[in-house]
Amino acid sequence: MRVFIADKFEQSGRDQLAAIGCEVIYQPGTKDEALVHAVAQSAPDVLVVRSTRVTDKMLGAGTLKLVVRAGAGYNTIDVAAASRRGIYVSNCPGKNSIAVAELAFALILALDRRLADNVISLRRGEWNKELYSKARGLFGRTLGLVGLGRIGTEMLPRARGFGLPVAAWSRSLTSERAEGLGIKFKGSPEEVAASADIVSVHLALNASTKGLLGSRFFAAMREGAYFINTARSELVDQPALQQAIASRKLRVGLDVYAGEPAGGTAPFADPLGQDANVYGTHHIGASTEQAQEAIAAETVR
Repeated sequence: MRVFIADKFEQSGRDQLAAIGCEVIYQPGTKDEALVHAVAQSAPDVLVVRSTRVTDKMLGAGTLKLVVRAGAGYNTIDVAAASRRGIYVSNCPGKNSIAVAELAFALILALDRRLADNVISLRRGEWNKELYSKARGLFGRTLGLVGLGRIGTEMLPRARGFGLPVAAWSRSLTSERAEGLGIKFKGSPEEVAASADIVSVHLALNASTKGLLGSRFFAAMREGAYFINTARSELVDQPALQQAIASRKLRVGLDVYAGEPAGGTAPFADPLGQDANVYGTHHIGASTEQAQEAIAAETVR
């Protein structure tokens, strides 16, 4: 079986593929027309991608039987086109859950203690303890979770460790399950927003969740609350978020952005990245060695 890997992929995964008799073609960074050409020329049975988009043209260029997204979602793959062509699509859900939960909490802590601003000031040769001594503290604050899948569930033990009571909404969450988890059940994202000091989003992107968090949601948030999104940018109405930062004085931690570059390095001009009330990271939620090793193993499986 011939496997074409179009994105960065752990050596351990490539070694495992070779060990089970696969011919591995490893060309990270292959995308767009170059990927169409590569699929046509090398005729792989399997295509493995991470962030690279897989289009109908790519799917029709060769004799693919399977496309594997080495990650949790599959919104970058034209699943309908794959289905029409009889090509299976698979992903690796849950393998990055701990890594993303860790980053979400890192953003919460960074916002509360203004860690990025502290570092920038020190690097400029400035000492400003008077300014940076002002922090709210997290203990006893309510953490609101919008989405309680594998990543959202990983937030719970971390919240307990920091003394944060949790209120949550998820399409699959019931009041009985919430009680068993020791958290408060809320009937909608807006109810979570109204009840929480910190809101963290952990939803999958699909037709029913795209743009789910809009003006009504942000109007329900408490003034000065923290909003964290390490899931997908398309879940959020970006103009509504920008307006809420100004009108509701929200402090925001983001790992995902509308129109973010597909490659590893590129210019970046999103206005949210320039806002002083936004702490941003570079879509690195799953980018730990532990997570990538687990994703590689699941891709092979």
